[in-house]
Amino acid sequence: MEIGFVGLGKMGMNMVERLRRDNHRVVAFDLDEAKRAEVSTFGADRVDSLRELVDRLPAPRGVWVMVPAGEPTETTIDQLGRLLEAGDTIIDGGNTNYRDDVRRATSLAARKVHLVDAGTSGGIWGLKNGFCLMIGGEAELFRRYEPIFKTLAPPEGYSHVGGHGAGHYVKMIHNGIEYGLMQAYAEGFEAMHKSDYGLDLLKVANLWGRGSVVRSWLLELTANALQKDPGLKQNRGYVEDMGVGRWAVQDAIDKNISMPVTTAALFTRFRSRAGKGEGTFGEKLLAALRDEFGGYGYLKE
Repeated sequence: MEIGFVGLGKMGMNMVERLRRDNHRVVAFDLDEAKRAEVSTFGADRVDSLRELVDRLPAPRGVWVMVPAGEPTETTIDQLGRLLEAGDTIIDGGNTNYRDDVRRATSLAARKVHLVDAGTSGGIWGLKNGFCLMIGGEAELFRRYEPIFKTLAPPEGYSHVGGHGAGHYVKMIHNGIEYGLMQAYAEGFEAMHKSDYGLDLLKVANLWGRGSVVRSWLLELTANALQKDPGLKQNRGYVEDMGVGRWAVQDAIDKNISMPVTTAALFTRFRSRAGKGEGTFGEKLLAALRDEFGGYGYLKE
């Protein structure tokens, strides 16, 4: 297929490369000139503006947007909506609030431009392992762009989950669960770190990954982090959040749902930042895990 791609960050660049490996034609744009040059090295057609991107694609056009949530996404979709024609489609793969999907889909529909929301998980490992895709929007458009989804995802790793906003809603809940899982590992490893047994935490992480009921990819990443820095001594334990966990907690409040694990995990991240990065061992592990799966980096000693 032919697809436009806007946003060549850590995940976006890997997604374009994965698409090119499967011989999809990609017309790519980013505000960063260096990234535009880089994307051309594996066969994508680089362009220097959204206008040029639209002009280089045949109708009906599909354009994947992979930029930060909030104003960057708002501006990009608004600009594309004015450039695209009736029958064209914008696919938003960023961490967008699902309520914004519903609003934007209605606005774009007035111009007969379609919107698909694609909750995307996989972090910096997606190039190798594939990206889990949670797709919202019209079923017809899901079928139209299924070859793209199939290339980006691992086997059985993509699905149409509902109407406008459903993809990003499912991704929001996914991230809330992720917060809780990470927090549980962080607390457990902090307890072992402070025990009187002088435990080898890397050995424990690897042990638990072999048949225990708490084995998971996050546990494998815990072992990776401990392999690099056994005591996490280089890490100041300043744990960022990207906003999606907040949306999940707010959604629970709006619906009178008890969500204590996600809420406590979110508040722990707030606490980690109050001390300007003088975190506990558990908070250091949280920061390390974010870097392991997302390449976010962390404050170093």
